[in-house]
Amino acid sequence: MTAPDISYPLLSTIDTPEDLRKHPVSDLPAICDDVREYLIDTIAQTGGHFGAGLGVVELTVALHYALDTPNDKLVWDVGHQAYPHKILTGRKDRLKTIRQKDGLAPFLKREESQYDVFGAGHASTSISAALGIATARDYAGEDYKVVAVIGDGSMTGGIAYEALNNCGILKKDILVILNDNQMSIAPNVWALHEHFNSFITNPALRKFKDQVWEKLSGHTLLRSAGAKLVDAMKAAMTPGMMFESLGFKYFGPIAGHNVTRLVEMLQFLKLQSGPLLLHVITEKGKGYAPAESHVQRYHAASGAFDKVTGLAVSKPVLGPQPPEYTKVFGKAMAELCKVNPKVVGITAAMPDGTGLNLLQKEVPDKFFDVGIAEQHAVTFAAGMATEGMVPVCAIYSTFLQRAFDQIIHDVALQKLPVIFAMDRAGIVGADGPTHHGAFDLSYLRLIPNITIMVPKDEQELRDMLFTAVEHASARSGPMAIRYPRGAGIGVPLADHGFSNVPIGHGEMLRDGEEAVIIGVGPMLYEAIKAAEDLERKGMSVAVANARFVKPLDAALIDGLAARFKHIITLEENVVAGGFGSAVSEFLASRKTEDKLKPDERSSVLHLGLPDRFIEHGSPAGLLEDCGLSREGIRERVQQLLATRQLEPATRAVR
Repeated sequence: MTAPDISYPLLSTIDTPEDLRKHPVSDLPAICDDVREYLIDTIAQTGGHFGAGLGVVELTVALHYALDTPNDKLVWDVGHQAYPHKILTGRKDRLKTIRQKDGLAPFLKREESQYDVFGAGHASTSISAALGIATARDYAGEDYKVVAVIGDGSMTGGIAYEALNNCGILKKDILVILNDNQMSIAPNVWALHEHFNSFITNPALRKFKDQVWEKLSGHTLLRSAGAKLVDAMKAAMTPGMMFESLGFKYFGPIAGHNVTRLVEMLQFLKLQSGPLLLHVITEKGKGYAPAESHVQRYHAASGAFDKVTGLAVSKPVLGPQPPEYTKVFGKAMAELCKVNPKVVGITAAMPDGTGLNLLQKEVPDKFFDVGIAEQHAVTFAAGMATEGMVPVCAIYSTFLQRAFDQIIHDVALQKLPVIFAMDRAGIVGADGPTHHGAFDLSYLRLIPNITIMVPKDEQELRDMLFTAVEHASARSGPMAIRYPRGAGIGVPLADHGFSNVPIGHGEMLRDGEEAVIIGVGPMLYEAIKAAEDLERKGMSVAVANARFVKPLDAALIDGLAARFKHIITLEENVVAGGFGSAVSEFLASRKTEDKLKPDERSSVLHLGLPDRFIEHGSPAGLLEDCGLSREGIRERVQQLLATRQLEPATRAVR
């Protein structure tokens, strides 16, 4: 056990839930205060997910106190809210390392702790996982409790309802805790939540209950009947009726910041059997005034902030900074929606994260937030497209994976002009492997009828979005644009107006004689710098911007293959199945009629993300580890050219 800390007197006595359970119930409110204070103090120094964790401090303490964890299995949804869980399960001293390279994972991770029963970074999975664990428990003849904690934001995801339905059919002993804080990251779009609120905030109903209770004073039987009437009204007017119809016993709603009451309820529920649902009302950001006032802003702190004011600690800035790709996209969307009546924007619970909050503000009737429901977002867009609309689905690369079937079956198969704007493509940094956009080029490239574009900078992003909107009128299928997180390159931006990008045409950025780097995305600027470094070493390397992963620019690649002995492909995507694979496949198809000798053909070197999940850390550090920094690109090309044989720079055209 760690040494006592006067700043957190009770928390300093707790390293594990077993330590927590040695305390009397009367200590729990003070322990919650310590946990909350420790969380605020630590994240103020490091940054990290914040508001959701503050909202579940009491619930977390109550769960580990009432349950026999890790024997009892506790499954958290998403993991944004799991920082208090990490604090209580032997990791509080390492919390200051969270989201940093080799530090604590930003979400739940089975390899990190026996208390992390199921890893999560995407939403709505907890009930399915918990039901699977409960079923395995029963097959093994074991005896322990299984609890899933899911937020009302995650309840906008369809998989949660699939799991609830299956729970009612299998009738396993499982407890689902609905943590209802009226938020996900942005304000919720959960229709049932509005229905529930209409009950608990209805003044007429509360007045009726209070008056009946007062008039029935001293009449035990009548009071009992009145209580049953109120319960019946509650069942008819809250989500309880829906959960009961799915086979759950519904309990609540109860106050989620009364830790003593939570412990009592959980101890009672441990004695019950079958599918149970406890509805808990909490407040996101609870106990920290800035987070309570600005829930979206404090969902996650990007870096250190002043504990007193809540304001980010300013960093020295040298001159004006380029705009972020997200904001460039959002501004372009607002511009296009104002002039084109058919264009609309769709997000899956991420208006701020995708930049569509600008559209929501400026052209609200063109903005749609469907909740954490990427599958629905894509098919919803497909339905719009059948009637002549031009829907733009702005979804993080990692989250669009969840709608893979819908992209194929509902969009591409029908050649519908849905536009996919994929933010956070490539390495995103501190959020780690659940959030890196490492696979989109690979999982989209195999789909027929789709066009895939990758801008090298923020101006090309504007132009590609415009091109996709204009191309949509041709009804020739979906188009996808992928771009990274963070600031752009700093190229001049056209304040108004756009330019068309010729479909399937790349461009030369830098000429050379010995080898050529052909790639996609902002990483090409690093390639140009690497080529300049190599030129100072006497090596001549060209750089080409493919712009399109599908369709490839056949004429450009044919010309490069004819000129250069060495072709190096570059992408911030896994090599397997990505842009480089597309180039190799294209060249292989050309070789069927190739009459050149094998030693006269171009060799191809692929630079991209390796065949493994990339952990969390700074984007620059992770790219360096993957050999995709300026230095890494230079070294790989230099190694390639160091073994070159003297030969004419220009070879016969195939």
